[in-house]
Amino acid sequence: MFLQEITRSHLSHRAWIVAVDMGYGHQRPAFALRNIAFGGKIITANDYPGIPELDRTIWNQTRRVYEFISKFKKVPVLGDIVFSLMDRVQEIKPFYPKERPLQPAGLQLRSIYGLIENKEWGRHLIEKLDEDPVPMICTFPVPAFMAEHWKYRGDIYLLVTDSDAARAWVPLFVKETKIHYLAPSQLVQERLVQYGILKEKITLTGFPLPEEFISKEGFLQTKEDLRRRLVRLDQKKKYVSKYADVVRAYLGKVPTKPDGAPIITFAVGGAGAQQSLGKRIIQYLAPLLKEEKVKLCMVAATHRDAAQGFTKVAKEQGLSKKEVEVVFCKTKDEYFKKFTEVLRKTDILWTKPSELSFYAALGIPLLLSPPIGSQEVQNQKWLVRLGVAVLQLKVEYAHEWIADFLNQGLFAEAAMQGFVEMERNGVKNIMNVIDSNSS
Repeated sequence: MFLQEITRSHLSHRAWIVAVDMGYGHQRPAFALRNIAFGGKIITANDYPGIPELDRTIWNQTRRVYEFISKFKKVPVLGDIVFSLMDRVQEIKPFYPKERPLQPAGLQLRSIYGLIENKEWGRHLIEKLDEDPVPMICTFPVPAFMAEHWKYRGDIYLLVTDSDAARAWVPLFVKETKIHYLAPSQLVQERLVQYGILKEKITLTGFPLPEEFISKEGFLQTKEDLRRRLVRLDQKKKYVSKYADVVRAYLGKVPTKPDGAPIITFAVGGAGAQQSLGKRIIQYLAPLLKEEKVKLCMVAATHRDAAQGFTKVAKEQGLSKKEVEVVFCKTKDEYFKKFTEVLRKTDILWTKPSELSFYAALGIPLLLSPPIGSQEVQNQKWLVRLGVAVLQLKVEYAHEWIADFLNQGLFAEAAMQGFVEMERNGVKNIMNVIDSNSS
C-alpha cells in the first residue's frame, strides 16, 4: 500500500494533498502544494496503488465521459448540443440577487452520494488515509465528500479551483458539513454562502501558485521577469509612460529597451481539445513570426499528437524551431515542472479561461480563447472585470490585431493589472489556515 512507502522522516509535512487525474485543473493546484504534502506525495484519488477495481471503474467512467464530451464539442451542431446538456449539470446561476432560497442538490450530486453509499466508493482511500489523520486538502469535491461520509478523523479542506463555484462543490447536507472551504476569490467566498455554507467554514486564501514564483528569491525573479516583459509588450511606451508612477511604485526602474520579441505561449488543456486552434494560431501568426515581431511557444503538455501536429504545421509554414518552440512532456509531473520554466520567459499566455486564469497574478497577461463550459464562462467574466485579460478575436486576422494590441500597450496594461490586483500568496495563506486550525 502507498502509505507503507511513507517514512517517519516525512512527518513534518502538514497535510494530505488529494487531487484527481481529470484534466489539469485539479492537479495543477495540488502540484503547487506539493511541498506541504504529507510524505512528500500527492494522492491521486482515481489512480493510487491498491485502489479497488470497482472504485477505479467508477472513476474511469467519469473521466471518459468528461474527455469525450470535451473533444466532441468541436463537432458541428451536434457537439454543442451534447456539451450543453452536460454543462447544465454544473451550471452556475447568476450571482444576483444575493438573497435567494438555497439551491437544492442536482442529479449529479445525488448520484455521487448514491455511489458513495451503495458502492462504498472511496471508502478504501479514506480508511487508508485515516491511518494518519493529518489535515486533508482536496482540489476536487468528490474526495472531500467521501472523507466526510466515511468519517475521516482529521480536518477536511476543499480548495475551489475556479473563480466561481457550481452547486456541485457543496455537499448534500450543507449545514452539517465539517468541510472547510479555501476560496480562491471573493466571488467564490460569497457564492458558497449563497449555497448555505457557514461563513466561519470559508477562508479567502487565493489560488496556490508554484513556489518558484512566490518564495522570497522566486518573487524577486518574478518582478524582474515583469520588468523585462513590460518593455517587450510596450515597445512604443504607451502604457509605461502614462502609468510611470504605478510601474515605479511596484517594480522600480524598468529597462529602456526590449531584449527581444514578445513570446506568446499557447497552452493545450488536459483533454487536448484545442489542438486545432493551436494549429491555426501557427498558420495565421506566420507573418509576424517571420518578421521576428513575436515568437511562439506551443505547449502540447502530455499530448504527443498535439506536439506532432504543431511541429508539422510550423514546417509547412516554413518556420524554424527558433520561431516556434514545441513543448511536449511524457508525464504530468514533468509537464508541471516544465511549464513553470516556460512561464518564466512567457510574455503573453494564450489559453482558455481555465485554472490558468489565476496565473495572471504573476504579471503574465492572458489572451483568452473561447471558454468551454459554465466554469470557464464565469472565469472569463471575472478576468475581464479585473482587466487582466484580452479576448481573442478572429484567429485568421491574429497577425493584425496582436500587432495592434502590442502597439497600444494593451497586454502591458493587463500584465500590470494582474500583478497589482490579484492574490499571489495562496500557498502561504493555506498553510496559515491549517496551522491556525491545528493549534
